[in-house]
Amino acid sequence: MLSPNPASPSRPRFRLRKTLQLEEAPPLVRRVIVAVIGGTILLIGIAMIVLPGPAIAVIPVGLAVLATEIWSRRWLRKARKIFKQAKDRIAGSSKMPL
Repeated sequence: MLSPNPASPSRPRFRLRKTLQLEEAPPLVRRVIVAVIGGTILLIGIAMIVLPGPAIAVIPVGLAVLATEIWSRRWLRKARKIFKQAKDRIAGSSKMPL
């Protein structure tokens, strides 16, 4: 079976570019726009840690948007790992008898 083409238009990075109509934009402009959008989502998620809201869901979304163009792929991997560990702990604690 063939592995998917990394430059395939079905990948999230290219779907985001097409949705925002950034295919024709110069790389620097594209990175700035993605940084502003992703950074805003990330900051809203961080604010939701102390304010009411789904911070656990919003922070990875902001990191995912940033990861499409910028260095935050490493942070997104860490966030996914932490989320999976928390989910496993919650699932494990619900199986414990009372």
